[in-house]
Amino acid sequence: MKLGVIGGGAWGTALAQIAATGGQETLLWARESDVVSAINATHENALFLPGIALSPGIVATDNLAQLAACDALLVVTPAQFLGRVLAETPVGKRPLILCSKGIEAETQRLMSDVAADTCPEAPIAVLSGPTFAHEVAQGLPTAITLACADAELGRQLAARIAQPHFRPYVSNDVIGAEIGGAVKNVLAIACGVVDGAGLGQNARASLIARGFAEMTRFGVARGAQPETLAGLSGLGDLVLTCSSTSSRNFSLGKGLGEGQSAAALLSDRRTVAEGAYTAAVLQQAARAVGVDMPIVDAVCALLAGEMDVRGVMAALLSRPLRGEALI
Repeated sequence: MKLGVIGGGAWGTALAQIAATGGQETLLWARESDVVSAINATHENALFLPGIALSPGIVATDNLAQLAACDALLVVTPAQFLGRVLAETPVGKRPLILCSKGIEAETQRLMSDVAADTCPEAPIAVLSGPTFAHEVAQGLPTAITLACADAELGRQLAARIAQPHFRPYVSNDVIGAEIGGAVKNVLAIACGVVDGAGLGQNARASLIARGFAEMTRFGVARGAQPETLAGLSGLGDLVLTCSSTSSRNFSLGKGLGEGQSAAALLSDRRTVAEGAYTAAVLQQAARAVGVDMPIVDAVCALLAGEMDVRGVMAALLSRPLRGEALI
């Protein structure tokens, strides 16, 4: 099975490295011509994944039409551009493995809905979990969820990308895998704020636990399985991105906690902190299904400049006392 990867950022390049293990030819599409030239000439993506020697089996291109030679496509474009890129790609009936985490801001659609509407003949899977790109590319041990409604296709795709250091667990819960990946980005901003403001480890641990409760409530309301949210694509990814400056979303929150403005932080980034775009639409989607997400509300207030860190912390800590329930 020849795989193509749509997206030449750090995560797309790391997945191309996985797909090309053992010398299997893998086609990587990148928008940036300098990334394409560097990968083909020096086998390194110095812009987004510096210092990693890439497999010579990776061939880079800036021509989406060339992906017609692939049997399945890993889609790693930023969530807000997914539909636009897929509309320009010769997908047909090729399986799409969605690796972007977010909710489309204009429509509140999950990535699987965007893909299904844009490419109605393509089978859809979702790859999500605790995965820092540089660790995956270096061959460090990683486990991840591969969700697909078609169980046999899910097993085939998992077998194609599985490596001794990269272990996919197959699930049939596409919605759960997507919601975990989208919500954790927003919660990671909140944990970064705690770190940047110097509020301590107790506060961050509490925020992770209560954030997981918000994720679970919202996910179940949207049709996700609680077991999925408690797994790699939910809790696993949440713990990772809420604990390290290697997370773009955590780093954004850390800057906010240090007193920097959201506008300044977001304008100075070559990579996308997807949680900044997901927060407001997640807030709207939660209200639409009657789910209370106070941490998400706090992040939205910070990003919009409506409250400062002290204000949102006071608002969270002064909420009425209640029982500790996930759902």
